[in-house]
Amino acid sequence: MTVLVLTRDSDATGDLVIAQLNDRGVPVHRLDPGDFPEAVRLSARLGDGPAHWEGVLHGRYRDLSLADVRSVYYRRPSPFRLHPGLNKQEAKWAEGEARAGMAGLLASLECTWVNHPHRNAAAEVKPRTLAAAVRCGLRVPHTLITNDPEQARAFVESLPGRVAAYKALGPGGTTERQGIDCALWTNRVRAGQITGGVARTAHQFQEWIDKAYEVRLTVVAGQVFAAEIHAGSEASLIDFRTDYDSLTYKVCPVPDKIAQGVRDLADTFKLHYAALDFLVDGDGEWLLVDVNPNGQFGFVPDLQEPVARALADLLEERSR
Repeated sequence: MTVLVLTRDSDATGDLVIAQLNDRGVPVHRLDPGDFPEAVRLSARLGDGPAHWEGVLHGRYRDLSLADVRSVYYRRPSPFRLHPGLNKQEAKWAEGEARAGMAGLLASLECTWVNHPHRNAAAEVKPRTLAAAVRCGLRVPHTLITNDPEQARAFVESLPGRVAAYKALGPGGTTERQGIDCALWTNRVRAGQITGGVARTAHQFQEWIDKAYEVRLTVVAGQVFAAEIHAGSEASLIDFRTDYDSLTYKVCPVPDKIAQGVRDLADTFKLHYAALDFLVDGDGEWLLVDVNPNGQFGFVPDLQEPVARALADLLEERSR
């Protein structure tokens, strides 16, 4: 009766939940799928008898029977690490086979997932998620997705203060500077700064909100946990991820309308867990700007224990 935790070796967020489960004496098996195929062996069979895969994962430290898995915490697996002797074409093929085989078999497990990777993938499609949020009664800043520079300039000119927030559409947006991959943070943009390069791909521009503070809201099986995030520098005022050291936090209540909208949004995508970011303006209005179905919660000190406990409750309930 094991909780399977799928994450990389270094994952402080996953560690918080594992510690909760360990304290309760709940069996936990931690595995990084990225260790497959070089450090993990897999054998699974399907045939006469039960209509599910039966087999064993032989890990670096111990083995796990697929039949023993009762819940899965899908946190932050690393990419598959393939044999260095493979050429580019061989590696591409091997990676595809590993995804179809190893990841596919894990995804077929019939149990509680927090969250199933297919559910995460659906909720990471930002145009779909933002539209669903509006249908769930949450307010979203005016947003434009375009590859037309003229439309982008016209949109920015139409906004209060004639300024927008430019944000990457995909998860983990990066750019390259001097040959080094760098995170693509939120930026303030005026119409005159928009170049013809916008035509090269889709870009997202949002109404700039003069926020009083931000809120990181985490939902776990319908329970909501929230904390105000107060910026302490110019950089963190634009994107708090750029300067964590300057931030201060304060646990806060969640308005009923927001809590219900968040629960409805999680239900829409069948998510047991999600982390959402809101901007709160000077009038106290909450505006949703981001939904991360696999976001971190540990950076807010006062929410580490209650969120980890709620996640452990959810995982343990299905492992009894």
